[in-house]
Amino acid sequence: MTLFEIIILALIQGITEFLPISSSGHLLLPAELFGWVSQGLAFDVAVHVGSLLAVMIYFRQEISQMTVAWLTKGFSRNQTTDSKLAWYVIVATIPAVIIGFLTKSWIEENARTALVIAATTILFGLLLWYADSKAKHTRQLDSLTLKQSLVIGCFQVLALIPGTSRSGITMTAGLLMGLDRESCARFSFLLSIPVILGAGLLATWDLLQAKEAVDWAALFYGAAFSFVSAYLCIYLFLSWISRIGMLPFVIYRLLLGALLLWFVFV
Repeated sequence: MTLFEIIILALIQGITEFLPISSSGHLLLPAELFGWVSQGLAFDVAVHVGSLLAVMIYFRQEISQMTVAWLTKGFSRNQTTDSKLAWYVIVATIPAVIIGFLTKSWIEENARTALVIAATTILFGLLLWYADSKAKHTRQLDSLTLKQSLVIGCFQVLALIPGTSRSGITMTAGLLMGLDRESCARFSFLLSIPVILGAGLLATWDLLQAKEAVDWAALFYGAAFSFVSAYLCIYLFLSWISRIGMLPFVIYRLLLGALLLWFVFV
């Protein structure tokens, strides 16, 4: 890849990993518009590392508090808010891990098509609009329950279908649970940590099996630009989401889905 391609793809990955707009839909566009080839496993690992570092550094205080609380209070009857939240993240991650392990190969072989991505981009965009428009936006993250976190985790399973958007579907579920927008986003971002870590480890394993030649400069730039774009995305999204709502992202998803359908049928 050229440096320009590295920068564009890393920025796309960093931004779309956390915005509710579907990363797989965006990663199809360079190939459709410019004929760019797949970035390869090594680059995929690098941009995941960049995104993971961004979310962990941004939420470093929360992660530290949750970890200490889980280790000290997580297995006692005197649970704290932080220890409960740690358990909720763990519980919400389990469904995607199980279903992802069972269906990974089938999805990669059958569902990674422009038509599927276009359809899910539009469909789950409309579901996000419905959830946001009907939500009460009254509950904060500390009111989340174990049952509700499990429901959000089950919704996250849908993100295994390309085009759904992991952040989009988990925020949709949070809104349906009555959480306010910022709380939905925060839980979605915390929930992304084990998911991105797992995806990165799987990609690393596949990379070791494939024994690809490694362009270390490309990996460095990919991780760096992914980190910067992801960190800024998280910061700006949490700053604006309570004011602007989900409608701008819904409209964007509809336009993106229509563009992908144009590529499919024209």
